[in-house]
Parts: sequence; structure tokens; C-alpha cells
Amino acid sequence: MLDLSARFAFDEDHALFRDSVRKMLERELLPHMERFEEEGIVSREFWLACGEAGMLCPNVSPDHGGLGLDFGYNAVIDEEIAYAGSSVGVPLQNDITTEYIQTYGSEEQKRRYLPAMVRGTCISAIAMTEPATGSDLQGIRTTARRIGDRYVINGSKTYITNGQNADVVIVVAKTDPERGAKGISLILVDADTPGFARGRNLDKIGQWSADTSELFFNDVEVPVANCLGEEGHGFRYLMERLPQERLSIAISAQAAAQRAFDEALAFVKDRKAFGQPIFEFQNTKFSLADMKSQLQVGWAHIDWAIKRHVKGELTTAEASAAKQWHSDMQNRITDVALQLHGGAGYMNEYLIARLWRDARVTRIFGGTNEIMKEVVSRSL
Repeated sequence: MLDLSARFAFDEDHALFRDSVRKMLERELLPHMERFEEEGIVSREFWLACGEAGMLCPNVSPDHGGLGLDFGYNAVIDEEIAYAGSSVGVPLQNDITTEYIQTYGSEEQKRRYLPAMVRGTCISAIAMTEPATGSDLQGIRTTARRIGDRYVINGSKTYITNGQNADVVIVVAKTDPERGAKGISLILVDADTPGFARGRNLDKIGQWSADTSELFFNDVEVPVANCLGEEGHGFRYLMERLPQERLSIAISAQAAAQRAFDEALAFVKDRKAFGQPIFEFQNTKFSLADMKSQLQVGWAHIDWAIKRHVKGELTTAEASAAKQWHSDMQNRITDVALQLHGGAGYMNEYLIARLWRDARVTRIFGGTNEIMKEVVSRSL
């Protein structure tokens, strides 16, 4: 259980909400985690249970079926899911796709999608990455050619979280290929639209229970009214929403790192070598002390970033720095925590193995950490 005694980003209402989230995860997630990992996807029943528990899109306004809460509640959910050792795609829906629709969507789009996303009857994804394009979104090749009152979309996407489960996909496409970044738009595509197809549920190193997919668009026709916000403003919208996406990754990384530390601490106090607990060796104590120090700094920074974001003050450079630092820290700590498990750490039956596997991608998605450094350097 996460220690909240020194936290300053949350109030009593957040604490009550956290308690309900923990109970829900204990009831609906933990008993099924191994099955979700084996099947490579989270059941739709889990999504419905999240909706019933108020764990989906908590910041959506009551006018569209939500609770109208601040981002701190999203952070609570992110922390508890990550601390549980799960890679379910709920944070993507809560922190990323919902924000695009709520911020840039028309009233009709909000009424159509947000209440269902809050209930869990509509699962969402955002399709940015392509086989030849990752962090450089201006290099996408997917096109949405306007013909009369419709777009005709052609192209492919890959590494799309929630891709197998998604009922609606926010597609990043070029509506005017000649205009570079100013020719990129965001277009809503329902999964039952003719010409839309899902490819493989990709075989990943980690995050096995997060369905991650290839998506294909072959002359997919959607109304021009499906454009999210204004045509040609998609790249700007993506840049505007990046702080929350990257903060979300940082929050999850911090909580997962804490769980890795907690697992290692419990293991070394229980396991003996040369007639004494592994904990009693100086190397073990120093390794744990170093991790504890990093986590202490990390939690203080996370709370600072959450409070700044809730006030609307967190900058893109600050969020990028948070994503880079916390994901790097997560990878360092999970690696040391696994080492302290010895041979047991290499066995999938131990949670530390999953935490170590799942950590690796956090330095890649949401923009690689090398790109994060580039973003921060531009603010100097």
C-alpha cells in the first residue's frame, strides 16, 4: 500500500476516493491479473466495473455524465493501478483521449462519446504512431482526403494502446499534406466503420495485459463532422495536451518504482543467505537506501507537478522533464530491485519480474526520453 503520510498534492476527498479505488482494484483487478496477462487484453467486464466505480474519466463534467473532478483524482487512479503492477489502459482513456474530446470536441461529439466513456461502454484509443514514424509526428503518412462532406482515410498505425478493445479511435492524419504540421487534423473513427481493421495484438516485452495493436485504414469514410476541433489544428492540439500525457506517465512510473522497492525490501528481509537475512548485508542496505532516497525526491516532485498541473501552470518542458526523470528512475529502481531478488527475480512468478518488464517502455512511449531532453533544452 502506498504511504501517503508525507504527500501534499491531495486532500481528504482524494483520500476517500483512493480508498474506493483500492477496494475496487482488489475486487475486480487483482483476482484476474494473471488471466489478463496471459490473454494479452483486459476484459470489457473490467472496464464496466471501472465505470460503475467512478474510475473512468472522473474530470468529465456532470453535463456529460462525469463527476467534474480535478486531475488529482486521475492521479490517484494512475498511482493505484501502477502500484498494483498492472498495465491496463484506463489511464490512457482518463488522461489522454478524454481530454481531447472534452477540450476540442463539438457538443454533439461530447454527448455521443463522453457519457459512454465514463460508463465504460465505450473504450477509446488515440492513433499517432506509424510503422515509420514515432516521436516525429510531423512525419506521419496517414491521410484524410476531403471529398465533399466526408473524409476518406488511408494509412496504418502501430503500437496503439487499447487498439483491440477500442470502440472509437482518435486518428492523427494529414488533411493537407502540403502544409506540414499545419495540415494535421484529429479525426474520430468508430471501430465499426467500413474499411477500418485491427491487425495483430502485438507481442511485447512487457505490459502484456495492455492490448497494443496495429490499425489499418483502407478508404475509411467518415463525416467531416468527425473532425475533432478545427481542421489543420491537430498538431497544435497534440502539443497542448502533451503536459498531461507526460505527467501521467511520470506518475505511473513513480508508483511502479515504489512497488518494486517495496517488493525488494520484503524479499530481502525474508530470504536468508550465509545464515542471515539478505537485508543484513551492507550492500543490500546501501542499495535500498539509495532507492529510498530517489523515491523520496520523486514523490516530492510528483506532488509538486500534480499541484502545478491542477492549477494549469505545468509547462511542456516541466512535464517532459518529469516524464524523463521518473521513467529513468523507475528503470534504475526496478533493475536493482530485481537484482536483490537474485535468481527469483528472473522468474515470472514473482511480481518484480513483471515490474521490470513493464518499466522498459516508459522511456520510449509518450515521446522517447531523448526527445524529452530536446524539449527541455529548448526552454533554456
